[in-house]
Amino acid sequence: MMHYDILIVGGGHGGAQAAIALRQANYEGSISILNAEPEYPYERPPLSKDYFAGDKAFERIMIRPAAFWTERAIDIMLGQRVDSVDPAAHQVSVFDGTIISYGSMIWATGGSPRQLPLEGGNLSGMHVVRTRADVDRMLDGLDDVAEVAIVGGGYIGLEAAAVLRKMGKKVTVLEAMDRVLARVAGEPLSRFYEAEHRAHGVDVRLGVEITAIEGDGYVTGVRLGDGALIPAQMVIVGIGIIPAVAPLLNAGAAGGAGVDVDAYCRTSLPDIFAIGDCAAHANAFAGGNIMRVESVQNANDMANAVAKSLTGELTQYHAVPWFWSNQYDLRLQTVGISAGYDTTILRGDPNTRSFSLIYLKVGKVIALDCVNATKDYVQGRLFVTDGLSPTGDQLADTAVTLKELAAELAAT
Repeated sequence: MMHYDILIVGGGHGGAQAAIALRQANYEGSISILNAEPEYPYERPPLSKDYFAGDKAFERIMIRPAAFWTERAIDIMLGQRVDSVDPAAHQVSVFDGTIISYGSMIWATGGSPRQLPLEGGNLSGMHVVRTRADVDRMLDGLDDVAEVAIVGGGYIGLEAAAVLRKMGKKVTVLEAMDRVLARVAGEPLSRFYEAEHRAHGVDVRLGVEITAIEGDGYVTGVRLGDGALIPAQMVIVGIGIIPAVAPLLNAGAAGGAGVDVDAYCRTSLPDIFAIGDCAAHANAFAGGNIMRVESVQNANDMANAVAKSLTGELTQYHAVPWFWSNQYDLRLQTVGISAGYDTTILRGDPNTRSFSLIYLKVGKVIALDCVNATKDYVQGRLFVTDGLSPTGDQLADTAVTLKELAAELAAT
């Protein structure tokens, strides 16, 4: 039986950062990362952007070179997935039957992409975007593809659409709701991105129902509820993830749509922490609501908090969420969680392709979406962290920087 003082399950951003932070804190115990993928840890956001577009080779998106892990005595077991957890014995069983014992465990497994539960959903040519292997499979088949249907108008779907249009593919985005980005952004931002994609030749269809995937062994199209057929030799499904927490829940951990953690990222099981996309926590920047935050920032900051707790400094997770998305020449930067907003303020003119959408709740700024407006993004962070309460006119006045406005508010 193998034993590690700290076993990290999952080799994404959170798992990798946890191991790095432990060694940076001079932790001398044994550490292992058990990774379901056959790759050393790598950055995931470029998968639907730079890596998909061919602008970055895989080596450039690796979190650290392979030698880094060996030099720091961090064992990485590749292609291994946990089958079950025995919290009383402090052991896990992997699918090949190996038993691994641990002193403490950090669960950082993220999730698996949701599939379409439809006729034809398993045809060749159906794809998701979650791993390097997913994107490599898409790239391998692209030469024979002229038309692509993308199911889901979230960030993954829109980013993939932008890359595919640059490649000259005919792209149709199919969104069940009445606007893209409906779950994460206000309507002005949704309408802006819909217009941008249409201007680049993407067929954006809203409020659609998908009834089947057509094809004979290989996908040929997507059948809609109104009977229309969208021709496609490739279908990309981007409709969210299912948190990979079944072994923990089966072992008795509290949770449901994710595994529940406390302010210190501890699960209800002894000596087991959970971080990243799979960890449901009370987020201070979402009014204390229990939620999962799917971002690199969340994974890394949770990892850092746990590493401190495991090296003698009990530390709560408390970090303002931030996100980003690159589409065409547009860089969207988001700070805060906009869920529950009751007011939006438009700062700048979308026609200039540089503006910000600011979200307020009961008069306080809770989030900003900044399109090609990095200064607003950087300076607006203080409004979110400090819960500042400017007027709408103050926020909309681009003659005054947000830094100047924050100073003015602090002085009153």
